[in-house]
Amino acid sequence: MLFLDDKAYQDTLKRQFNICVGENVFKMESLQPYRGSFAFAQPDKLGEFAQANHMRLRGHTLVWHSQNPWWLTHGHWTREEGLKIMEEHITTVMRHFKGKVYAWDVVNEAVSDAAPCDLRPDNIWFKAVGPDFVQKAFEYARRADPEAVLYYNDFGAEGASPKSDAVYKLVKDLKAKHLVDGVGWQSHFQAGWKADAGNVANAERLAKLGLQISITELDFPITMPSTAEKLAAQAESYRSMLRFCLSQPNIKAMVMWGFTDRSSWIPIFFKGQGDALIFDRDYKPKPAYFALEDVLMHSAPVHTSTKEPGREVP
Repeated sequence: MLFLDDKAYQDTLKRQFNICVGENVFKMESLQPYRGSFAFAQPDKLGEFAQANHMRLRGHTLVWHSQNPWWLTHGHWTREEGLKIMEEHITTVMRHFKGKVYAWDVVNEAVSDAAPCDLRPDNIWFKAVGPDFVQKAFEYARRADPEAVLYYNDFGAEGASPKSDAVYKLVKDLKAKHLVDGVGWQSHFQAGWKADAGNVANAERLAKLGLQISITELDFPITMPSTAEKLAAQAESYRSMLRFCLSQPNIKAMVMWGFTDRSSWIPIFFKGQGDALIFDRDYKPKPAYFALEDVLMHSAPVHTSTKEPGREVP
């Protein structure tokens, strides 16, 4: 993890933010590389850093279709075996971090992007367990740590769309069973994005269910090369998102997917895209940083007791 050996990274993180989470160290391939053998050293260090610097720690993620260990993806599992593996993983991990991780993305990206936006049929958990794997994951998580805040996390469901409707239906059913507490909106958007009526309506209908929201993986990539004009558009997108968050009482955190362009995932996965975050490669604040600062400096202190602005650590 970059923060372990980069003093500038550590200093910026603890000075500017109050939430952290690992991009990868909490995922199953990292935590359980061999069946029944758990590797907690890296996330434990992150937890120690968070505690020492009075930061809250999110856990991402317990159940996902990607970044699973080889032994899981290459096995042939019955439903009973799949459920046992899921329960053992969730229970072991959550009990290990009980009292240290305040919120978990229990299930990540279970809903398909393609109409009619059912559960992803290629998901290993769907194939092994069946369509109730999401509910079972939340049942195990609730049992493992009743005090933790449990989230369903996904992308492309932040506004008005068939996918957001599908996510709404999924979490409505889970909420009726007292299994879910919140919805994570990943919010990987292009610079130039602005909050709209669809975002407001979606947040409000989730609030009516009694669900909180966290912006969990925020970034606004730019088509390279970066220019002053593009950075200004990016800054306005960050400004729009924070204003939106402060306007919705059930949005409890705005968490970025990294904070320095030095370590962003964007250029690795999206050719020609980059400079997505609020600090440049030398940890110098960009126009986006000052846009967020301006909003925070001039906003009325409404809901600030429930806001947890933060970011996530690679």
